[in-house]
Amino acid sequence: MIERYTLPEIGSIWEEENKFKIWLEIEVLACEARAEMGAIPWEVVREIRQKAAFEVPRIQEIENRVHHDVIAFLTNVAEHVGPVSRYIHYGMTSSDILDTTLAVQMRQAGRLILNKLTELKNLLARCSREFKDTVMVGRTHGIHAEPITFGLKLALWYSDTLRNIERLERAIDTISVGQISGAVGTYDYLSPEVEAYVCKKLGLQPAAISTQVIQRDRHAEYLSTLALVGAGLEKIAVEIRHLQKTEVLEVEEPFGRGQKGSSAMPHKKNPIICERITGLARLLRGFAGTAMENIVLWHERDISHSSVERVIIPDATITLYYMLVKSIQVIKGLVVHPKNMLRNLEITRGLIFSQAVLLKLIEKGASREEAYRMVQKNAMRVWEENTNFEDLLVSDPEVTKYLKEEEIHLICNLENRLKNVNYILNKLGII
Repeated sequence: MIERYTLPEIGSIWEEENKFKIWLEIEVLACEARAEMGAIPWEVVREIRQKAAFEVPRIQEIENRVHHDVIAFLTNVAEHVGPVSRYIHYGMTSSDILDTTLAVQMRQAGRLILNKLTELKNLLARCSREFKDTVMVGRTHGIHAEPITFGLKLALWYSDTLRNIERLERAIDTISVGQISGAVGTYDYLSPEVEAYVCKKLGLQPAAISTQVIQRDRHAEYLSTLALVGAGLEKIAVEIRHLQKTEVLEVEEPFGRGQKGSSAMPHKKNPIICERITGLARLLRGFAGTAMENIVLWHERDISHSSVERVIIPDATITLYYMLVKSIQVIKGLVVHPKNMLRNLEITRGLIFSQAVLLKLIEKGASREEAYRMVQKNAMRVWEENTNFEDLLVSDPEVTKYLKEEEIHLICNLENRLKNVNYILNKLGII
């Protein structure tokens, strides 16, 4: 099974050595399939399996002369195998091994990315539990709204990551198809049984139909999924950047011993990792857009996509894997400032309770329009006069006509605002 070619480092997946190993395996498996059908002797296949080998430098040397990578590869293999090499690549076209190999590589890379996403998911769940009662202000349009907890923010990122895991699992399934169908996909010289045999051994599904190439909407879906995962990481990074602003300073990305923040200003601690993640997410979206352009091919079969994919697919998988490594580093080392969260929560002097007061006035018999007018009138005074919202409410006869002073104190209480945090985290399976 091809699992023996799954590599620990994502960059290694895209190295020539791994690519040619998969090429060779496909060629030998195709010979095995023909032997199973009685088309060639098994002793020939055993000889091919025993002797088959390649050298990357030699392949490159031949390619410099023939300007065809598959022919260069087959020539080098034939140098090792000898006369029985005539059975290799029988009835196949270059794209049979190119596209099937690319599917294996994308599957390998996808699984490594999936492992990192799962690590991030578990880390976010743990941190959400840790900070589930750490109160902070929720912001809408960037403006203070009502209280939340930092654990709820982490729970949101956890939920996003769950969906990205599901998306990536689907994308890996979508790309996990191979083809051994010949020059225009008609199986003229090879039985479809060969394709079925090879794909099963590689852990792939045979393409329902191919035209010499596997259709590129599959690859576009995969690249679009990587871009979506990257956007999710960017979402986390941008929020941390906002929360690290000097005037906010509720969280900070880790800042290592001996690290320097600025060549000019020694006091600086800049969110450089999160900024890096933000920038790389833009790159992934560019790759996804380019993959869309690859879907349309002349008469459904040309290789205008090939040169592009040699860049965007390896680079996209390596880029996203790196972004995940750095995102995990940030969350693990995140510096959280609960006191600053409370301080910021209080800078609007109780305005975070405006909706609670509005609803209580309505419950007590005021019309919605009348209640809204009363609350907004006092809220605007807080903004303009830097006074305390609760004090204004208690001294406003229009309000006290409906609410007693002790009721106002009870409304303007944090403990009454966050009673459903555990329910939300439990719904997500975090607690």
